[in-house]
Amino acid sequence: MSSIITRKACPSCNGENISKVLTCRDHTVSKESFEIWECEKCSLRFTQHVPNQDSIGPFYQSDTYISHTDTEKGIINKLYKIARNYTLKWKMQLVKTVTGKVKTPGSLLDIGAGTGAFLQSVNEAGWTARGLEPDEGARKICLDNYKLQLDSPEKLFELANETFDAVTMWHVLEHVHQLHGYFQQIKRVLKQGGVALIALPNYTSLDATYYGANWAAYDVPRHLYHFSPASMETLVALHDMKLEAEKPMWLDAFYIAMLSEQYKSGKTNLLPAIWNGFKSNLKALQTREKCSSLVYIIRKD
Repeated sequence: MSSIITRKACPSCNGENISKVLTCRDHTVSKESFEIWECEKCSLRFTQHVPNQDSIGPFYQSDTYISHTDTEKGIINKLYKIARNYTLKWKMQLVKTVTGKVKTPGSLLDIGAGTGAFLQSVNEAGWTARGLEPDEGARKICLDNYKLQLDSPEKLFELANETFDAVTMWHVLEHVHQLHGYFQQIKRVLKQGGVALIALPNYTSLDATYYGANWAAYDVPRHLYHFSPASMETLVALHDMKLEAEKPMWLDAFYIAMLSEQYKSGKTNLLPAIWNGFKSNLKALQTREKCSSLVYIIRKD
């Protein structure tokens, strides 16, 4: 079996009318270039000729990959961690609101828990929390920092039916090889009326258009898929769930613009990045579906 995946159809809707739209560089690890293709039917973009699940691991081995290392190297990662303190509270409040459990603690599964910062905030809110994380180093940091034991992602397929009020994936779905498999399992482990909160970059945003192939949220080959709101709506419908709302993640536009400026010029240009992040958010104020990152609120009816 080849270690490289070459798709003949869309990995979401199985549409066969697919074509190349961009070539992007892996700025983080390998410096290799990867093609991005788009499905005409559902508008999903996906990275073509990607390593399969067993061989993609080396593309995550970087001491600047913040979700696995909790690093503070460089000004961008320092700013990211400052902003994270705010977003952790915002995320937990959003979970409480959409599940209707503002005063009564619920149960939550965080898929792709990284080094465990969000899971710790879930625990502090009094909720029953469980986390899955593929990276062994990140699991160790979580254990060291928070005394929380994370499971490997395979555990998702063993969890009992209808266990959780909420399932969260904060910029994780774009990484998983088993796209439909994960959706099926999320639906299975959610209680009736439970909610999945899935955060994803949005390639139809103004900052994505401006930076083009240098847009940091393409993050090839680690990001296997690149979603638009329309493509997410199609995927949710394929699994007979209800896409209730899209919530903007305003700070992401600035973080992504900072990285994109670095990729574009080789330097950390904070002022242009802040300006471009601001312009992207201004556009999203008029049309929410143009926000740099969106949290999709998906309910199991």
